[in-house]
Amino acid sequence: MLTKKIIYWVATAVLCGIMLYSAQLYFRNTEMVEGYFEMLNYPTYFVIPLATLKVLGVIMVLWRKSQWLTEWAYAGFFFDLVLATAAHYYAGHELDLSLYALIALFPSYFLGKYIRD
Repeated sequence: MLTKKIIYWVATAVLCGIMLYSAQLYFRNTEMVEGYFEMLNYPTYFVIPLATLKVLGVIMVLWRKSQWLTEWAYAGFFFDLVLATAAHYYAGHELDLSLYALIALFPSYFLGKYIRD
């Protein structure tokens, strides 16, 4: 049980850290991120709302008071990370953070259901 808790908290910390890093990048360097969005043919008006939702998603994943909102936060992270990984892959970028977060998402979600619910 202790091993599962350690894996859960490490995966959750990696996931939340990457999502918060991404959100702060969106807030601080909005013009640069909008340029990346344009290059990937995504609408630029998603940048600030996406950053806000990432922060709210991290809060819900860590807080876990509402199972329904926690499920939606994980679902949002999943779709965001799948699309980000695919976009970076097709653009020829490195897949570092989006792929690491996508990998960390699964143990965080499934072990979180086992340990915290």
